Amino acid sequence: MQNNLANKKFGTRQIAVIGMLSAITMVLGSSGLGFIPLPMAKATIMHIPVIIGAIVEGPIVGATIGLIFGLFSVFQNITNPNLLSFAFLNPLVSIAPRVLVGVMAYYGYRLFSKRNTVLSVGLGAAVGSLTNTFGVLTMIYVLYAAQYASAKGIDPATAAKVIYGIALTNGIPEAIVAVLIATPIVVAIKRVLNK
Repeated sequence: MQNNLANKKFGTRQIAVIGMLSAITMVLGSSGLGFIPLPMAKATIMHIPVIIGAIVEGPIVGATIGLIFGLFSVFQNITNPNLLSFAFLNPLVSIAPRVLVGVMAYYGYRLFSKRNTVLSVGLGAAVGSLTNTFGVLTMIYVLYAAQYASAKGIDPATAAKVIYGIALTNGIPEAIVAVLIATPIVVAIKRVLNK
């Protein structure tokens, strides 16, 4: 019984991973380095530390880093408001999807983890990235479609098309970038840790 309880607590390594990867997320966000210009759009890489933490240390660590990422997103939208800050002040938009990134990345990875490490890490990274994109945009659509349309100056009837168009133009490149960055990092860490 005591061994099961010990497994539920964060160890020193898990706390260090949470702190380090959360700090990287905040630096990426506050410095502007968290965005990579692509021909069609800007791809964010701020969710990649969440994905790495989840695959290396498990869904609870990933969800914790995602929570810190989401809280930082709220903080950014309070201190540096923009056109869509009204949506990102809501934890259902800014925090919940980011927490799910860690959970979904881990279980996407676990789906093939016994077969091929590179494939399973890549799948986990893609699932985590798409969870971020579709989670945030779906919550914006569900909760703020009319306000989003007004802020963007578009017809409310086309809000879904515009929002999910962004999901495709940003989501796919972000998932590709997440796979390309997270896979070699996680594979190298797993080799060092013999996991």
